[in-house]
Amino acid sequence: MKNTRSNLENGFTLVELIIVLAIIGLIMALVAPRLMEQFDKSKVVTARAQVRSLESALMSMRLDIDRYPSNAEGLSLLQRPAADVAESWQGPYLAADVPKDPWGRPFIYREPQTPDGRPAIGTLGSDGSAGGNGTARDIFVGETDAGAQ
Repeated sequence: MKNTRSNLENGFTLVELIIVLAIIGLIMALVAPRLMEQFDKSKVVTARAQVRSLESALMSMRLDIDRYPSNAEGLSLLQRPAADVAESWQGPYLAADVPKDPWGRPFIYREPQTPDGRPAIGTLGSDGSAGGNGTARDIFVGETDAGAQ
């Protein structure tokens, strides 16, 4: 039996392809914003987890060297000892280098303002500026976290 259709009739027409692409475009227009919103929310959750992890590492280090890092030493003291604490330093206190926040910026560290206070550790959120709402909201723990969260 011979095939009665020609080779041109076996494929899709240009109109059919345009309709399919239009449908895919409409679906993406509806779904993509939701996906991006979830992606942004996951960065906020990651930032909070990283800040808590840094806080725990700083507390462990404080038990060993009896102080938090100065502003000049910052979070790098978690990886490398300063000369004045080399004997009591038991680090490194993080398994890897000090991470950057989920938006690619270094975490902010401020030493405690009082001897019994906690340091402030955090990030300025997705916009990189103080304040903000939603994913742009600052994420901090420590003695200044009451106003930052």
